[in-house]
Amino acid sequence: MKRKIIQINEEKCNGCGACANACHEGAIEMINGKAKLTRDDYCDGFGDCLPACPTGAITFVEREAAAYDEDAVLKNKQAKMQEKMRSGGVSFGRHEGCPGKKAMTLNRVSEDGEEHTTIYKKPTSRLGQWPCQIKLVNVNAPYFDGAKLLVAADCSAYAYANLHEEFMKGKITVIGCPKLDATDYSEKLTEIIKNNDIKSVTVVRMEVPCCGGIENAVKKALQDSGKFIPWQVVTISIDGRLSD
Repeated sequence: MKRKIIQINEEKCNGCGACANACHEGAIEMINGKAKLTRDDYCDGFGDCLPACPTGAITFVEREAAAYDEDAVLKNKQAKMQEKMRSGGVSFGRHEGCPGKKAMTLNRVSEDGEEHTTIYKKPTSRLGQWPCQIKLVNVNAPYFDGAKLLVAADCSAYAYANLHEEFMKGKITVIGCPKLDATDYSEKLTEIIKNNDIKSVTVVRMEVPCCGGIENAVKKALQDSGKFIPWQVVTISIDGRLSD
């Protein structure tokens, strides 16, 4: 089929790897110091990699290419997540089905191997509005006008301790879980983006494949809104680290 897909100019590529990190689908790999589009069916045509490239080596073209295969992308992400957990020392019991439901023991060890007690000042909530559940917010609420929007997975605030200061501060936050909520978030998010002057969108999701639903909902909403808005995706690992 003929469709929009990225093209990488090897002569302009400086080998920094920023595009490979920005490609959440895993379509780009670094080979011999150069970025390569290795799987057409992993490229969704949204171009998350374009703004990440410092040399302008990436452009859109229309050509014959395999259709985007979301199932293959999710399976690849699942395999990479399992390998990362094995190499990172995260242990889990036998489980069949969604990796997001696996029982795991998270071994948190400080760099020097010692247990430390740290005195923290009382944290401040950075939630800027109520309600915050995607299902409950009013798409025409005044706090959306001129807002920097944060769309976060429910589990992210529990997995990443500094979510309020690093991601929620200065933003309007909406949260949801695509696995538990029997609804299509993209429709409501589209209305929020279309009806308001949204300045930017940040997605904070967990690394488990089922959490990709919230990222895909935002992508679809941005596309359906007809607006070009800066956006980014941040992925949090199960043991509370920002994934590369």
